[in-house]
Amino acid sequence: MDIVYLHGLRIETVIGVFPWERRVRQAVILDLELAADVARAAATDRLEDAVDYKAIAKRVQAFVAESRFQLVETLAERVAALILEEFGVPWLRLRVNKQGAVRGARDVGVIIERGRRPDPGGPVA
Repeated sequence: MDIVYLHGLRIETVIGVFPWERRVRQAVILDLELAADVARAAATDRLEDAVDYKAIAKRVQAFVAESRFQLVETLAERVAALILEEFGVPWLRLRVNKQGAVRGARDVGVIIERGRRPDPGGPVA
């Protein structure tokens, strides 16, 4: 299995359960790992045969910026579903980081894996 990744995607959004959090925009940082068939894209050198990470980034940025979830868990689930459904990615790992959510901790968030992980020895269909 090949992986295309996008790390450090910083997006301002409304996220949180406390009243003050509902009135301000906070940054979340997303790291994505997407199952892909890099060999096919490399053989043809065509974007149509690759995972278009720029298109994914733009769609995720727009979605997250307009969202108003309370929990990072909900945000993670909805972003994962969006990518799986709209971009035909068979498997992904998503890390959502809400820096500054806990005093004394640099990073706080969730990591989820969704979809069906392709056979490591076989091609991604």
